[in-house]
Amino acid sequence: MHDTGTPLAEADYIGATAHELSEKRAAAKIAAGIDQKTLFQRRGRIILRPDLLVLTGWSDNGDLTLTRADITAAETRFTPLYGRFLGGLLNAGQPLILTTTKASADEVYLLVNHRGFLETTDDRAWEKRIERWRCG
Repeated sequence: MHDTGTPLAEADYIGATAHELSEKRAAAKIAAGIDQKTLFQRRGRIILRPDLLVLTGWSDNGDLTLTRADITAAETRFTPLYGRFLGGLLNAGQPLILTTTKASADEVYLLVNHRGFLETTDDRAWEKRIERWRCG
C-alpha cells in the first residue's frame, strides 16, 4: 500500500519524453527559443509523496506515478536532445532528467517551476530532493 499523505514537495512542471523531444523538427526547436512549451507539451504538478512521485496530467490516461524502484536516476544536464541553445547559456536552464523503468516514459525531461524570461528552473533542487528520496 502506498502512502498518499501530505506531499513532501510540490511544484508546476512542463515535460516531455526523450522520444518526444527526438521527434521535434527544427521549426519547433527555433520556436522553443521563445517559448519552451513548444517542446514540452505535457504540463501539470510534480508531487513528491512519502512513497510516490506523481506527475499530474501526464497523459490523456491520467497521471504518471513512479515509485522509488521505478526511478533509476535523477540528474540535471544538457543533452543532444535539449542543449544550451534551448535551455539558455546558464546551467540554471538544465532540464531535470528522470530515467525510469517504465516503457511508456523511460527518460522524462522536466522543467520544474520554469521561468521563461530568465530561462531558470528549480530543477537542481528537485534533483537533490528526488535523489535523497530515492535512496532513502
